[in-house]
Amino acid sequence: MSTELTNSQVNEMLQAVAQAVIDNVDVLTDADLATGDGDHGIGMRRGFEAVAETLQTAPDLSVEDAFKKTGMAIMSKTGGAAGAVFGTLFRGGAKAFAGHDTLNTVRFGEFLTLSGAAVAKRGGVEEGAKTMLDALAPAARAVSETQSDDLVEAFTAAETAARSGVEASKAMIATTGKARSLGERSIGHPDPGAISVLIILGAMRSYGASL
Repeated sequence: MSTELTNSQVNEMLQAVAQAVIDNVDVLTDADLATGDGDHGIGMRRGFEAVAETLQTAPDLSVEDAFKKTGMAIMSKTGGAAGAVFGTLFRGGAKAFAGHDTLNTVRFGEFLTLSGAAVAKRGGVEEGAKTMLDALAPAARAVSETQSDDLVEAFTAAETAARSGVEASKAMIATTGKARSLGERSIGHPDPGAISVLIILGAMRSYGASL
């Protein structure tokens, strides 16, 4: 049972997250082809390749700075709306770790809550609009309700809630982004951004479980 991650472990975890996104480029491309123009996977791969490079060259970053630089790399290389909102996910939540040199369950929950609020503000969206927020917001609530200080349990709770959010997004009508033009035709397809959140949280859970 792990109750916290050190700054070096957080760096390793975020590199694992980057690799998971890169490995799932085809999954994200196929999901985006159903509701958008199919460029989500390529953009995310480009952004997270930049994340991996950034973290590999700066292994001694604080937890807060590791999340901030992850967000900055995504913003600078992903492009488009995805770059803005996924960069905001990491940068907006990074303040949860200000003044701390470890990641624990409480701070992870705060990170997700702050990330969700920042993404909602940046994208001008609310939960239920068929966006990444439909995976991120349930994950934040699940972790905030976690009674255990075991990080793997917190990561698992976040991943499970995000997966439910991805499934729920299939029944939603897109009201923002490129999929908005589809209207009811977007029903039946999961949101690519929500899938990306699930991949990110799943990689965190896998890393935690490997310790």
